[in-house]
Amino acid sequence: MKTVTLTYPLTSMKDKVQVRPQVMAIGQFDGLHLGHASVIRRAIELGRSSGLPVAVLTFHPHPKDVMGKGDYEGYLTPLRDKEKILAEMGVDYLYVGEFTPEFSKVSPADFVGNVLVPLEVDTAVVGFDFRFGYLGEGTAEAIGPLSGGAIKVETIAPFLLEGEKVGSSGIRAALKTGDAEKAGRWLGRPYRVKGTVVGGDKRGRTIGFPTANVDLSGHYVTPAKGVYAVRFGLGENVLGGVMNVGVKPTFTDGSVKPTFETHLFDFDRSIYGEEVWMDFVRYIRPERKFSGIDELVEQIAKDADEARNILKG
Repeated sequence: MKTVTLTYPLTSMKDKVQVRPQVMAIGQFDGLHLGHASVIRRAIELGRSSGLPVAVLTFHPHPKDVMGKGDYEGYLTPLRDKEKILAEMGVDYLYVGEFTPEFSKVSPADFVGNVLVPLEVDTAVVGFDFRFGYLGEGTAEAIGPLSGGAIKVETIAPFLLEGEKVGSSGIRAALKTGDAEKAGRWLGRPYRVKGTVVGGDKRGRTIGFPTANVDLSGHYVTPAKGVYAVRFGLGENVLGGVMNVGVKPTFTDGSVKPTFETHLFDFDRSIYGEEVWMDFVRYIRPERKFSGIDELVEQIAKDADEARNILKG
């Protein structure tokens, strides 16, 4: 898959990619959950059946991040992770539109005429709630007329799971309440964060439970504070572990930035500086303050046993 960054207005497109008619899925696709995947898979079906390359057009940074919307809490799937997933799905081109305050003011007509038409979009595939252009004034039905009939449009119905419409807001809400399992079902994979192992206060080692303290590499959605059973990716190895997301109230006043600390099972070597990932498998309990070290150690041992059992299942 080739990734192409687009800056509005489009210039020197011929230098970036050999433009030819293509089928294009268009959307923010934050999360790349099952609903988004249904849109992209339909674009792949159409592309393969018509012999055209398949593209995805998304936008970065997230519009809510750029426009300072108060309800924006981070990415479910940062751009680098999104690229990997789309490549594995079989997408040929990923166009990343640079979202800026100036771009937010582009009219629907200008977006179609100055972005989609120059990219020679044959068929646009979009979700049922797709809107575009200034203040979201553009609808899927408007793309065809605004392109002079050059672009066909296919709109994909909502993706339902257990009677609920799968959406990014629902996944965020699930994570905020600690429901990692629901978030994973809607994503179609466990919720994953990535980062680099950094030095911590090394208190875990002194009480018999050394931890890997991970500095996240992106602006992820932070799940509910508490203890989770996790899978931990280190190079080619996948390890089991129990992770605490929080502020360690037994030792702090709670005002510090939340940390992601994982005690890895059957593992004991230094991994400082290593790039790793963590998959949230199941929430075990909320974070709480303990009366002392002995009570904390006893609880960590129980959490570790529960996490081992969860991961075995």
